[in-house]
Amino acid sequence: MQFSPTGRPRWRFLERFAAKYAYLPAALILLAAIFPWHRAGAGETLARVQSRRLLNCGVSDGRVGFSHQDAKGRWSGLDVDFCRAVAMAVVGDADRVKFFPLMTTARFVALRSNEIDILARNTSWTIGREAGLGIHFVGTLYYDGQGFMVSRKGRAKKITDLNGAKICVMQKTTTEETLADYYGSRGWKYQPVLANSIEEASQGFFAGQCTAYTADRSNLAAVRLSAPGGPQGYVILPEQISKEPLAPAVKQGDEAWLILLKWIYFATIEAEQLGVTRKNVHDKAQTKTDLRLAKFLDANGVFAKHLGVKPGWIPRILETVGNYGEMFERNLGQDSALKLERGANRLWSQGGLMYSPPFL
Repeated sequence: MQFSPTGRPRWRFLERFAAKYAYLPAALILLAAIFPWHRAGAGETLARVQSRRLLNCGVSDGRVGFSHQDAKGRWSGLDVDFCRAVAMAVVGDADRVKFFPLMTTARFVALRSNEIDILARNTSWTIGREAGLGIHFVGTLYYDGQGFMVSRKGRAKKITDLNGAKICVMQKTTTEETLADYYGSRGWKYQPVLANSIEEASQGFFAGQCTAYTADRSNLAAVRLSAPGGPQGYVILPEQISKEPLAPAVKQGDEAWLILLKWIYFATIEAEQLGVTRKNVHDKAQTKTDLRLAKFLDANGVFAKHLGVKPGWIPRILETVGNYGEMFERNLGQDSALKLERGANRLWSQGGLMYSPPFL
């Protein structure tokens, strides 16, 4: 059985199944049981990527700040940067990435069937997905949460004002499930206006079909940029009703690949902690007196040998995408169109959650 990333007829049955039940943990386990693709052998994925000299990366079908393709076909975003960092470490060329824009219902199928080597599609890390689908999450690239957007001219100023309201939401998602749980636990009423895509949900909201639109807060910020009349006409309420740790994922069974990607992820965080940037990494790499820095940059290539990549992998990554703070600001923060505050995505030493184990 073959797979098409765009969800064409060969996988139509599976896609219908996933679309109907994808947000239910029990059904995810059933899905994995029905389609038990073989587990990758240790090092199999790394060998495959290095052999073809190309990383296949599954991304969203156009989400500003995470994975967005411009008119010239150039991809940008936080998820895109992570895939480029992986390609740079593994094959020595950040442009050796093929991006697969995937529908929500096709993303896990693509990963389990080896159509992609990594899924970096602003996907929430949940127990149902990791325990039930045979995948591992690498690390949280962005700590997000579900929120609500309303018209500035409307009467809703806080979440309690949305009791009894019509709410636009993407169907068959954790967002829809969280919305139902949140309202149900409080005995509130609401009318869901269900949509099949971000575009459909946002268009319905802007057309006045519902009082509020609910999604991850970063998604709401991106959608607001395309609002008729400009983003200033809409407000994202301050309340957050869920935790949404957005993380890249890989197929279970290849621990060598998982470990490599984890430490690529950690390298971007540790670099920010140590003050290593795109601009100064070359000079920092020449430093001989700072033993902690030399160990982190893997000057002797010890970590590279263990991970199966060429020496100089950390400087190559940082020269390409920079440290985590640079990636954040460029794609989501003050240097981006979204202008998001870092919040929980600050370093642990600055009151955030971003933390790397030691490079020892």
